[in-house]
Amino acid sequence: MSFSSLGLSPSLLQILADNKYTEAYPIQKEAIPAIIQKKDILGIAKTGSGKTASYVLPLLMNQEGAERKKNRHVNALVLVPTRELATQVLDVFKLFSAGLTEPVKTQAVFGGVSINPQMIALQGVNILVATPGRLLELLDANALHISDIDTLVLDEADKMLNMGFKDEMDRIFAQLPKKRQNLLFSATLSEDIKNIQQLVLHKPQVIKIDEEKDPIDLIQQTAYFVDPEKKGPLLRHLIASQEMDQVLIFTSSIQKADQVANKLRNNGIEARPIHSKKSQGARTDLLTKFKYKKLRVLVATDLLARGIDIEFLPYVINYELPRSPKDFIHRIGRTGRAESPGEAISLITPEEEHHFKVIQKKMKKWVDRIDGNVVLEKQSGK
Repeated sequence: MSFSSLGLSPSLLQILADNKYTEAYPIQKEAIPAIIQKKDILGIAKTGSGKTASYVLPLLMNQEGAERKKNRHVNALVLVPTRELATQVLDVFKLFSAGLTEPVKTQAVFGGVSINPQMIALQGVNILVATPGRLLELLDANALHISDIDTLVLDEADKMLNMGFKDEMDRIFAQLPKKRQNLLFSATLSEDIKNIQQLVLHKPQVIKIDEEKDPIDLIQQTAYFVDPEKKGPLLRHLIASQEMDQVLIFTSSIQKADQVANKLRNNGIEARPIHSKKSQGARTDLLTKFKYKKLRVLVATDLLARGIDIEFLPYVINYELPRSPKDFIHRIGRTGRAESPGEAISLITPEEEHHFKVIQKKMKKWVDRIDGNVVLEKQSGK
């Protein structure tokens, strides 16, 4: 189904066309018309299903002609669990609001950075994307008001509850107006979500997107078995020979992420590490450059496996295996998103072979096996 049949404004349709968005995903087909009609929504859809645009587009449309509230009184509030997701959601708002006939100002606020610049940036904001902790800090400082918002969005509500934000969310709900539109999105329909649904939503339209295909089925997996000392040369050969222009590499430690990135750069491949020792500003900058292909290789630790959300990421490489099979699935799940194919490559040393068998057994998939030592020998002409 095309976006033109969903009730969006001509300016938004033009922005979509300019950015080569033609067909709406299932969650977008159902959510966009309902949100435009000011209905409450309970959307159950996996990360990477096109969920963010399903509320960003109709929110922008509803705000385009909306009456502007007093300064520092926001029209719409989007609550998210992490700083990384806040930045990603803001990027989507900025992308689709760039050519609106009436400007809609969106801002993101989150912890880990100075609060003062965020306070200043709240001037004239229409839509606010926020993590719960930083939002409460700003409310306590009287830097903004949410007592008369029109729309509340809870994005990845399951993660917010799992990460222990329930008390913060209760405090926020106490400051919201009783009459408002509520949009709740979650990857799962857990008991916690059912409870918060009863508290927040009023006669919601329930949208549950059942994936026809396991997302892992969209990922082409390959394992290269290689001697430990040959991992680095094999990694560089694969990036160069397959002309990978955007690749996310996972390591098991901060130190190894730094080492791998430095070695790649020393060999002429533009790469940077991203991990918890980097400042929030540095991490945001790296993610933005990587997302828009201004950085070829990003080397990450598992801490950020869930926070990197790029719709069409073509390659993920496991330089080292994670301890948990679940973490392995989260890693490779950064590719193969929104029904787009992707490739996941794992470099396996003899010491890691048994653990890799455990991982394959847990995910119920057996991965194609290639002798990485032979690949390097052929490449060197031996």
